[in-house]
Amino acid sequence: MNIVVQLSRIIVGALFIFSGFVKLVDPIGSQYKFQEYFSESVLNMEFLIPYALPFAILLIVAEILLGVTILIGYKPKITVWSLLILTLIFLFLTWYSAYYNKVTDCGCFGDAIKLTPWETFYKNVILIALIILLVLKVSMVKPIFGGKIPKIITLISLASFLFIIQHVLTHLPIIDFRAYAVGKNIHEGMVFPEDGSIPPVHDFMLEDAQADLAPELLQKEKLMLIVIYNLDKSDVNGFSAIRETATKALEKGYTVYGVSASFTDDLLAVKEKHNFPFEFLFCDETTLKTMIRANPGVMILNKGTVTQKKNWVDVDKIKL
Repeated sequence: MNIVVQLSRIIVGALFIFSGFVKLVDPIGSQYKFQEYFSESVLNMEFLIPYALPFAILLIVAEILLGVTILIGYKPKITVWSLLILTLIFLFLTWYSAYYNKVTDCGCFGDAIKLTPWETFYKNVILIALIILLVLKVSMVKPIFGGKIPKIITLISLASFLFIIQHVLTHLPIIDFRAYAVGKNIHEGMVFPEDGSIPPVHDFMLEDAQADLAPELLQKEKLMLIVIYNLDKSDVNGFSAIRETATKALEKGYTVYGVSASFTDDLLAVKEKHNFPFEFLFCDETTLKTMIRANPGVMILNKGTVTQKKNWVDVDKIKL
């Protein structure tokens, strides 16, 4: 029995650490997922949408930290019961999503691994079984280190996780699992897989008042896209840096466009107020959020291949 308990402990700990890590490197993605769950069409808890990011950070830190503490055996009773409660919440949400077809991707593994709602639900059922075993046999969950070492490891882990989140929120995800990551080609992302599923890039359009300019712009060797997905939610402190970067890019022979999902009149007013040296094109807000976790942010493309991505705080590091 002890072997089964320790094996369950390792599996649960590894899953929670992996699941937490892929979200730790991109907490904004988890924020968007919470906003989706809180929306009127899903849980109808729109009053919680402004708190989506704190919820996301709390979940990420709790998930990965519990994975660490179950492996090292720190506070085993608190840990296994916390794992059970958290997984029961996941179980309900994934069942709700699957049964009512509300959220097609629960985001349990971030953008790293995509599971259907039912696949995620069954994964959680197995996880619940393993955790119940740990609850029943918690006396067998012993610390792997003596003295204060487990506590020290837990505190160092917590500090490290919080530092990573702060860094990622200030800059960009440490690891980018999305179809618009540096090195990915948007043309190739639009190709339909052989199994007939939806391609990774399927809503990418750069529209002016007359047409979609994406096919033309994706042929250019020097293209700078300044993403401001929503003017009302953008950080205006970055507008001066964006203007300077765009000006330098134009001098270097780049084609520069702003891309947003905001209303044309609002974009024209902002362009005039901040003296932006570029025109704005329209793109779907969800697509823009997927392209870059910044508002505003800058993407550099060479014939459809993403070569650089920066949050506005780092635009001075862009190589032109």
